[in-house]
Amino acid sequence: MSTDDDGHGEFASLLCALRRRAGLSQEELAHRAGVSVRALADMERGRTRGPQRRTVTALTEVLAPTGEEAAELERTAAAGRPRPKPAPAAPGGLRLPRDVGDFTAREEDLARLRAAAAEGPAPMILVTGQPGLGKTAFTVRAAHELADHYPDGRFSVDLRGTRAEPAEPREVLGSLLRACGIAGNALPPDTEGRADLFRTLTGRRRMLLLLDDAADEAQVRPLLPAEGRSLTLVTSRSALTGLEGAHRLALGVLRREESVALLARVIGPERVAAEAQAARDLTELCGQLPLAVRIAAQKLAARPRERLARLAARLADESRRLDALEAGDLRVRAAFALSYRQLDPPARLLLRRAALAAGPDFSPRTAALLAGMPLGRAERYAEELADRGLLLPDPAVERYRFHDLLRLFAAERLDEDDPVELARRQEEAAHWMLARATAAALHFDAERPPAGDPEPATRPRGPEEARDWLETERAQWLDALRRAQAAGHHREVLDTAEAMHWFSDQVQHWEQWTEVFRHSVAAARALGDRREEATHLNYLAWSYNLCVHDPTRGLSTAREALAVARETGDLLQVGWAYGYGAGAMARLGRAGEAVAWLENAAACHRENPAQQARLAELSTLNTLGRQLRVLGRAEEALTVHRRTKELCLAGIPGRTTGILSLFRSYVLHELGLDLGVLGRWAEAEPLLRRALESFESSGMDAWSEPVRLDLAIALRRLGRETEARTMLEAARRGLGEQSHPRLAEADRELAAPGAPDTPH
Repeated sequence: MSTDDDGHGEFASLLCALRRRAGLSQEELAHRAGVSVRALADMERGRTRGPQRRTVTALTEVLAPTGEEAAELERTAAAGRPRPKPAPAAPGGLRLPRDVGDFTAREEDLARLRAAAAEGPAPMILVTGQPGLGKTAFTVRAAHELADHYPDGRFSVDLRGTRAEPAEPREVLGSLLRACGIAGNALPPDTEGRADLFRTLTGRRRMLLLLDDAADEAQVRPLLPAEGRSLTLVTSRSALTGLEGAHRLALGVLRREESVALLARVIGPERVAAEAQAARDLTELCGQLPLAVRIAAQKLAARPRERLARLAARLADESRRLDALEAGDLRVRAAFALSYRQLDPPARLLLRRAALAAGPDFSPRTAALLAGMPLGRAERYAEELADRGLLLPDPAVERYRFHDLLRLFAAERLDEDDPVELARRQEEAAHWMLARATAAALHFDAERPPAGDPEPATRPRGPEEARDWLETERAQWLDALRRAQAAGHHREVLDTAEAMHWFSDQVQHWEQWTEVFRHSVAAARALGDRREEATHLNYLAWSYNLCVHDPTRGLSTAREALAVARETGDLLQVGWAYGYGAGAMARLGRAGEAVAWLENAAACHRENPAQQARLAELSTLNTLGRQLRVLGRAEEALTVHRRTKELCLAGIPGRTTGILSLFRSYVLHELGLDLGVLGRWAEAEPLLRRALESFESSGMDAWSEPVRLDLAIALRRLGRETEARTMLEAARRGLGEQSHPRLAEADRELAAPGAPDTPH
């Protein structure tokens, strides 16, 4: 047996012994060392001629051998490595491009590529992603790392997929065959014949082929080796979903620390360390896109005295950002333009119109409205744009988003559109969004059924779907509300805000309610409707109190509402204004004044014969009892709340059981708190539990989480510490998601030492 074979056998035996000593299976060692299970199995069976030094290093870090064992492992691996022989000289245009010396990050992606390269015959690895991700630089780095494994030739071909005239497979095959030693006069004349000859040649050789910037599947298929041990690396801006048998590697943007590391590699770590925050800001403004970060770094490298903060300030201006991201022939805008020019006109239209969508993402329906095309076509073009890396699809639902820089590029392209047509489409989209939002919100209104949806076939079916739509499309319908207000569509604004009234109770943690009701107040004033103004001022006071926790503005707004309601003689709104003013006073620590205002509110509602006043009276009495409890008058509070419970049980003509059920739940919560203050925790606990169950079943998160905290406190007072702590942790999570004022109270309860569980 040859010396090489002896060394190779020694390596296999030593590796197997070290793995067994470490108590690891082949799968465990392969996972920890970042190699494939198949590659590790081949090493231990003696089938691998000699693993690379980096592979041995990775195995050593996991196995932790002694110094002598580590040296022996490397020596026996080196003995089995083939003596490199010169690869066939490739024509200048087919040599691997120069590796980028300051290439940074992508270690996990490189590990996945190396693992894929070791699997199966003639592996093909497809590297995809949006423009500017550095797909070519990444694949060139991988090709250089793997080059020693392919002694029969390493060739690179620019397929010019983003150019007006992509490379023809027939011509590419001609170049490859000549590089493999086939004389020009021996080349088959047609593509099929050349592809067949290329497959025959590569079946007998171990070659590495890099096909850069592929246009489509038809361009790539004739260039692929069939059997054998050759490796093909393909890069493309398109997903090439029809390409069979490919290992797919979709690159993403860099992590922030990786972007900062790239910046440091180009301009020096000292300069980055001196302005650490500016460096982070800079990479954020580049969207962690490798091309953009590199351009920023190159600009700074050319100006060694320029501060990073100065460039970051320029990039902060969205109107100048793409202009600033140019360095010599490196241009972010140009990289995007290559892909944009390849699109059909309708796809271009959808891309640039989608840039008008509000919020971080959008649905195909929003894009269809803005582009003025049927939904089905918009869905197809959105998928195509995602396949081309120009939109980022949500992995769970049919929604899309832009990379920040691509959104700026798409918005620039809007100058291709007729301004009048563009404005018309935006207005139509806003009308559609407000009509859908109004109809969806009416699912929560006890007095009016849902009606007026602009697209009945796709309308939400029931409150759960309605809430999902309102939550998902919140940015869109809020933007539509702003547009309607700016355009003077005041009745539309009022109708939408009024429909949202009951729904807003479901999601009190939305800070946007203050904006909604500011717009509706302005709309009522523009229409000169003082009754509507009083109503929406009350809604606004409510939102200041409960949604943004600003009782000072809540009180001033309630006072405005009270003045207007008195002027119009609207007894119901007078009562509500007293109530919201009292809520603000209580939050400002003015509990005594709050009780007086609540008594006025209760009197207004009691005197009002309208059915609407009955619910208002219930709400006011609940709040009055709470304020009495705050003042230390818990027995009086208990009496008020028991009276409120009786009113709920008696029912209100014309009101649904669902609405009264929610009021009963609210009363149960208050009764539980009254009893707790009186030390009657055993009576309080079941009432609080029933309130929590009711709010949870109704999806009232804004109400259920404070009740959960109160129930946890009751359980702790009853000595049920394990159950109490579990509930406290859940309440802390829920309150944290809402930025609720009682979050600090939950933290204090969690930090307080609990008593051991006692029998109960």
